[in-house]
Amino acid sequence: MPCEGCMERDNVSTSATMEFLLLGFSELLRLRVLLFLIFLILHLVTLAGNTMIFLAVVMAPSRPPMLFFLCQLSAIELCYTLVIVPKALLSLAVAEGSTISFLGCAAQMHLFVALGGAECFLLAAMSYDRYVAICQPLRYAALMSEGLCLRLALLCGLGAFVVALGLTVAVFRLPFCPSRRINHFFCDVPAVLQLACTHSYAPELPLLAACVLLLLLPFLLILASYVCIAGALLRITSSVGRGKAFSTCISQLAITLLHYGCATFIYIRPKSSYSPARDKVVSLVYTNLTPLMYPLIYSLRNKEIRGILRKMLRRKKIAQVN
Repeated sequence: MPCEGCMERDNVSTSATMEFLLLGFSELLRLRVLLFLIFLILHLVTLAGNTMIFLAVVMAPSRPPMLFFLCQLSAIELCYTLVIVPKALLSLAVAEGSTISFLGCAAQMHLFVALGGAECFLLAAMSYDRYVAICQPLRYAALMSEGLCLRLALLCGLGAFVVALGLTVAVFRLPFCPSRRINHFFCDVPAVLQLACTHSYAPELPLLAACVLLLLLPFLLILASYVCIAGALLRITSSVGRGKAFSTCISQLAITLLHYGCATFIYIRPKSSYSPARDKVVSLVYTNLTPLMYPLIYSLRNKEIRGILRKMLRRKKIAQVN
């Protein structure tokens, strides 16, 4: 419901001084210490895991396309967690919630959407890489050249940045309620839209457009790639060859399901079905557990990553002995 007493505001004159109050987990006062320790440990493990994969790929003597995309994915996850988790930890440390400035909230939303969108585009690029590797193996080296991979990586980042900027500008041009209390632990789009003082569904249109561009479009590309891959796998007569080809895709399929499952639940729905408590739980999975699962899945499923990590540990042991 739109709030009472809200007025149109001059963004230019008030944005420098206006603040929002992130309520965070203020309703769980007795569990704040336990939750703080759990999320801090998850955050540190996530940073360590993604940093290890990033360094392993950077130090690799050669970087095939899949490792190149995996390096970019780890870099995105590192930035992603650093944008969200520290503010969430602060909301647990402060019982009455933490404040965030108007510009700080806008910057956090923009970075969160841009990094999440870049990840969606990157998953589509990785699915195209698997399509070429399985469906056109003889042309793989020619099609997936270093220049094409670099252009795809830049396109993923720039495309997500532009869409996120448009969405953020559209959201923060709205008039907000006087209380400005955000029932969340970061400036998520649905939570901020709850403060919009409007009687129409117009504020949801930019979010819908962003969902189409950042979620639906990459998902359709991923779906088309794996439909072609499934057809190619069915034509493989050898069960060993079919299993080997499928094993190269299983990691990305798991990552795609994790990413799109949470994102679809949070963003592709009407404003009337918004539930702060439920959304905060899903967002915890989305911003804490999912980035933690990425390095675990890839380090366990990718032979090249396992080999590089073993070499790094072996070098470290030799250095310690010397």
